[in-house]
Amino acid sequence: MTSRALGSFIFAAALAVLSGCSDSADQESAVNAGGDPLEALEIEAVRAAEVANLPIGNVPGTIILPPEARVAVTASFAGAAVRVYVIEGQNVRRGQPLALVRAAEPVQIRGALVRAQSEVGLAEARASRLNQLAEEGIIAAARADEANAALAQAQASLAEQRRLASLGGVGPDGTMTLSAPISGRVSHVGIVTGGPVDLMEAPFVVEAAGVYQIEMQLPERLAREVRQGMPVEVSLQAEGDEPILVGGQILAVSPSIDPASRSVLARASIGAAPGIVAGRNVSVMIAGTGGAGGVSVPANAVTRIGGTDHVFVRDGQTYQPRAVTVMATTSEQAVISDGLQAGEMVAASSIAELKAMSAE
Repeated sequence: MTSRALGSFIFAAALAVLSGCSDSADQESAVNAGGDPLEALEIEAVRAAEVANLPIGNVPGTIILPPEARVAVTASFAGAAVRVYVIEGQNVRRGQPLALVRAAEPVQIRGALVRAQSEVGLAEARASRLNQLAEEGIIAAARADEANAALAQAQASLAEQRRLASLGGVGPDGTMTLSAPISGRVSHVGIVTGGPVDLMEAPFVVEAAGVYQIEMQLPERLAREVRQGMPVEVSLQAEGDEPILVGGQILAVSPSIDPASRSVLARASIGAAPGIVAGRNVSVMIAGTGGAGGVSVPANAVTRIGGTDHVFVRDGQTYQPRAVTVMATTSEQAVISDGLQAGEMVAASSIAELKAMSAE
């Protein structure tokens, strides 16, 4: 029998049907008369609801960050940290300053930028004067062309200096500001105020918020069944809190089996939620998408008789035990793949009494 843990995406349709069947037609008290032993019981009967896409497996997984979720923040020039604005674990927005660094190169770049701006001004004035003289025929047109070429060269030099100043975050005083390239959480701070900033190491690493994956080892029996795009779900529960169900889907499945573990590596996406943190081990339910279905009943409607799962199906004014195959369960619902049809009424209360009476 497959694993009995299942999340909301398997039971979403069932819950909707069950909630709609909570009226007197689908959820009722059946009190039998005529001296039957059932007359003392008030049995709640619930209609089995159809469920599509039965779960195909429950596997362990580890929450990880995808490769593109981590971005290193590097300095364009070596120097010393004047100020550090963030700490590890702090959330930052894109463009937020992380540190202020002082280095010799930014001062030189700033000076070169000022000189390039001055040279462009002079070149523009000279080119304008010579162009006018050339139009009046006072000088040869070649001299005006030379002035225009010199202007173009000065403008290109100015653009390069501006690019370098922008690349290094160079300020008016020659310092440079390291900023967050993405919004997320600062996972690494490698510098301290007054300390050196090295070109060979990243002073900061920022992790994108809300981007997670699950790495799973699929057993060999599931290797051929799991496909890209199949839905998955993880149930998280903190002590004293209601379970949190987080959904995702299969992103990739390895084409080869590990000969040592006889398993296949697979990855799935997962949404952000409280408790979703990189490195946490979770149990992952994988659902099929081929249309195979079953029925859903309350979890307390299923009981074990002789080592086999049974439900008590209403037959007129009585309830008869029937063996069923349970694919998966949660604390509230159970999915049955064989032995019960959608629309049949099953007992959802007094199960222990019915079980004792059936054994007589």
